[in-house]
Amino acid sequence: MSVAYQTVIGLEIHAQLKTQSKMFCGCANIYGTEPNSQTCPVCLGLPGALPSINQDAVSMALCLGLALEANITPESFFYRKHYFYPDLPKGFQITQGPRAIIEQGKVVIAGDRSVRGTSAPITVGIERAHLEEDSGKSQHSDRQQASLVDLNRAGVPLLEIVSAPDLASPQEAFDYLKTMHQLVTSLDICDGNMEEGSFRCDANVSVRPQGQTHYGVRVEIKNLNSFRYVKHALEYEVQRHIQLYETGQTPTQETRGWNSDTNQTYSQRSKEAVMDYRYFPEPDLPPLVISSQDLENSRRRLPELPQARAARYRRDYQLSEYDSEMLVSSPSFSHYFEALILARVSPKSACTWMLGEISRILNEHDTNITSLGLSSERLAELIHLVDDGVVTRSSAKESILPKLLGSTLSPKEIVAQDGLAQVSDSAAIQGLVQEVLSSSPQQLAQYRAGKLSLKGYFVGQVMKKGKGQLNAAVVNNLLDEMLK
Repeated sequence: MSVAYQTVIGLEIHAQLKTQSKMFCGCANIYGTEPNSQTCPVCLGLPGALPSINQDAVSMALCLGLALEANITPESFFYRKHYFYPDLPKGFQITQGPRAIIEQGKVVIAGDRSVRGTSAPITVGIERAHLEEDSGKSQHSDRQQASLVDLNRAGVPLLEIVSAPDLASPQEAFDYLKTMHQLVTSLDICDGNMEEGSFRCDANVSVRPQGQTHYGVRVEIKNLNSFRYVKHALEYEVQRHIQLYETGQTPTQETRGWNSDTNQTYSQRSKEAVMDYRYFPEPDLPPLVISSQDLENSRRRLPELPQARAARYRRDYQLSEYDSEMLVSSPSFSHYFEALILARVSPKSACTWMLGEISRILNEHDTNITSLGLSSERLAELIHLVDDGVVTRSSAKESILPKLLGSTLSPKEIVAQDGLAQVSDSAAIQGLVQEVLSSSPQQLAQYRAGKLSLKGYFVGQVMKKGKGQLNAAVVNNLLDEMLK
């Protein structure tokens, strides 16, 4: 008899904060500069160098705590967490100890119908989010048979956001990660660039027979920097655990990596216990005390949150839940949509273009709306030309929009230059309709014999002859008359 298994997942998200300087020193927090150029005695861990707390990082952490409706700890402490990596110059990481600045928060996502039987919203608990510093970065070269260490990242402020083990499938982990990414970028505390490592996560997963109360053996998959990788790595690991249990074996508690080339996880090392880190209080830093004024300052800094913005779109613009959620997928995307509204584009038209042609182009070019090279003013002008019947939607999408992306011309200039104005003259269109009907005797006979669906064929042929510039309503009306 086969056994049904239950998956238990928790994620530890590492979000680099968008501060000007590092967590405990004055070095610039900049990505992509010359290796080891943004360092000082503090982040290099030189003897006698003393750290100090970055107050802007604290303020950003408070913003997240408020957005998560979490408990803010009035007094928390920094500790030294010892482990030895070549890119950790001090030999320890300064992080927060048993108490974190943020504890017991929550976020809501859609449940995975395939495991829960419903897609009703579920609440994912946030156990804690604590401040710490990032390590440096090792660069390995097989050709040179060497490893180089860049310490520019050492000391960059991190928020480690630890979820409760409330996720029941890789799909829920994917959705939760997307939601948290959307939240930290909307708060403007993290740029969310996963390729650069500023938003990454470790995934903890275990599997147990359905109905069993105690957890199975937990495995951690380290440093996943893609939504897709998180989902695929968890899917692979869940199946690996099940296969081990089915063959009478037990997974080993360990840390594993993800190989995106083979689509497999691989063992890295045995999982450390808390005692292995030899935590003790950081003697060079005072307690982190949060005042009521600190909280009020961070509360004033909060923007409209994604879920509230999506609810406003549904209420004020009568958009669907799906469309609203897609429009708030990133702050820049929703700001662009609202700029179209300010340019007097109807919400429905703006939504259709944003989630249709614009999203298609962004996906094809693997870019974002701010790098597209198309201002909201120029797109609004194009949408108005379509909605006002000056050009057809087909011409706008296939002829005008591509030229907008590659030039500084306005939509009206492109229409005039290329003669793309919509044709609504009945006499001109009637001639094209007659040509199509005369050249399609077989289809005409079938239509008049009762196969009325062929009208779509005639419309398509007429529009093709008109090179997509014919007024569709006029074409349809003329066909109705001439097909009688």
